[in-house]
Amino acid sequence: MTKKSGKQKKKPSDKSSTKKTQLKKAGIGLLFLIILVVLAGVLANQFLLRKSSIQSSEPSTKSPAGKKTVHKIPVYEIYPEKEIHYKKSIDRPEPTLTKKLPMVAIIIDDIGYDKKIAEKFLSLDAVLTLSLLPHSLFQNKIARKAHEKGFEIMLHLPMEPFEYPSIDPGPGMLLTSMSPDELIIQLNKNLEAISFIKGVNNHMGSKMTTSSTQMYQIFSILKKRNLFFIDSLTTSESLCKPSARLLQLPFAQRDVFIDHIQEPDFIRKQINLLIRIADKNGEAIGIAHPHIITYNILRELLPELQKKVQLVPASQIVRIPL
Repeated sequence: MTKKSGKQKKKPSDKSSTKKTQLKKAGIGLLFLIILVVLAGVLANQFLLRKSSIQSSEPSTKSPAGKKTVHKIPVYEIYPEKEIHYKKSIDRPEPTLTKKLPMVAIIIDDIGYDKKIAEKFLSLDAVLTLSLLPHSLFQNKIARKAHEKGFEIMLHLPMEPFEYPSIDPGPGMLLTSMSPDELIIQLNKNLEAISFIKGVNNHMGSKMTTSSTQMYQIFSILKKRNLFFIDSLTTSESLCKPSARLLQLPFAQRDVFIDHIQEPDFIRKQINLLIRIADKNGEAIGIAHPHIITYNILRELLPELQKKVQLVPASQIVRIPL
């Protein structure tokens, strides 16, 4: 008799059963992996939909590169802690003894993000100058309407303040860290963004306006384009005037901020101050912002204001500094 081996050979049926078990496990693993992929896809889709919903709730346009730009209303201005007082230079005209009314230019800054308030200012029976922020949501519609109504238009040029980056001047800002090429490229983009502009004034810029080298670069471009510059005077250290004198650029400075405190009595007081400065110097420039309270007070005071001063476009007050 032959001896039986200690190890029994597996029957074919056992091999088949093992193979089926392995296939079953692989199938379960594959199914689990598919479920995970599907769940990840669903979650990613929900995230993208939520992000798209949030972004679409804010006004936006496509940039030239095709990227979506979200428009947020920037801070209107950073006002000097103390009002800047300076002696009027001799290039200001001497008061005359004639009965001719002194000239006043009122610039409404930071236009472009609120179409309704812009339309309110455009509805006033007054000579005002609108200064539009570049790359703002309604800049083109407002510029066309203002031009049709005969209002003068300026570019409100975002410039770096000392408070940057905690306070951002908005799209198109010029930074002191930019190279000359970067600065000029961005400046030209801003100038070309808005039609019908006659001149420029700075939006913020307490740091940039103290950099004579960069102000020379900016003013050289403005001179080539036959534009004037009005210094919003956000710092007493501004070097805009000597830079404009060097480059023989038509120039003026802001005399009064009208509405940095949004209270009716304060705004009335600032308008009266503007009239007094105009009486003394023959002309004055006031800067206001697109607040409904400013519109209401200006509408209220217009009849009295127009008896005391001649409202003119900003371009009528600029001249090359001596």
